[in-house]
Parts: sequence; structure tokens; C-alpha cells
Amino acid sequence: MKKEKISDKRTALLNATLTLVNNHGFHNAPMSKIAQLAGVAPATIYLYFENKQDLVNKLYLEVKEDFSNCAFQGYTEDLSVKKGFELIWFNIANYKLNQIKEANFLSQCDNSPMIEEEIRVEGLKNLQPLLNLWERGKKEGIIKPLSDFVLYAFTVYPLSFLLGMQEREIFTLSEEAKAETFKAAWDAIKM
Repeated sequence: MKKEKISDKRTALLNATLTLVNNHGFHNAPMSKIAQLAGVAPATIYLYFENKQDLVNKLYLEVKEDFSNCAFQGYTEDLSVKKGFELIWFNIANYKLNQIKEANFLSQCDNSPMIEEEIRVEGLKNLQPLLNLWERGKKEGIIKPLSDFVLYAFTVYPLSFLLGMQEREIFTLSEEAKAETFKAAWDAIKM
């Protein structure tokens, strides 16, 4: 029973951090507010995390792992390059549409120096199946021989922009729009 309670406090701290960072940014999410929102004493944070940097890094890794688990759901290496990429791409789109808080947090992390570089590299390991698929596609002459960063920029990163437009009620990423966006992403990288 005690272990469950400990886990609940840690989870509450991670959730509070996620909420505060999304609503106010990294620098306007002090430990005191995190503790208050989590419903714990400020000193409790230090039972689970060394400092704010450690807390944010661990949150990033947990969210990145959850993101990756969703991204590769149903994916197997025996799929064709296009079918594999299509499955992964739609999984990512659906994650971003359904896990909005987490997707926003990851977008902030992508655009912030707050996440330490070694933690970023560790988080990227979760995307290895996608990188392997792209490598196979390059070798088979199906995908343009571009840097993985360029491939990501043209295929996955636009989803963050479109979801931002959807949150502002400027654009709706309907099923039809998702299909059109996938086609544009595939056309951008295929040979």
C-alpha cells in the first residue's frame, strides 16, 4: 500500500509539472507551484527528484516513451516502407490529437534548451524503429537520401503546427485532412 501512495505522489508531481509547463512555460513553473498543484509539501519533490532539471528530464523521458509506444503500435518490420510509415504517421497524428497536453509538452521540449542534450539523445532512442524504417527506405531507393532531421521536419513536425492551428480553431485536422496531410508528407520524402 505504501508503494502505491509513493507512486501516486510521484505521478501527481509529474502531472502538475506537465500542466504548469504547458500553461506557463518552463521558467514560470517553480517548484513551489508544482508542489502546490500536486497537493504535496515542497520538500516531497526532493524525495523523487534531485531538482527541477531532474524532474523535467524525467517527465520528458516518460512522455517520450509513451509517445513512442503509441507511435509504433501495430508496427512490424515486415511491412513495406510506405505501409510502415503510414501506420506510424497516423499513430503519431492520433497521439497528438488525443494526448494534447503531452504533445504540447513534447513540442515545447523540442523548442527549448531546458532539456539536457544527453536526455534528448536518450529520448530519440525511442524513435529508433522509425529511423530504421527510413534507413531501409533509403537503401531500397524508396525514400530520398536526406538526413533523418530533414525527413522528420517534412513529415512529423508539421503535425505540431497543424494541431496548434486546431487548438486556436483556425484549422481542423479531420480524417480527410489527415489523409491529405499524410499524402503531402509521403510525397515530400519519397523518391
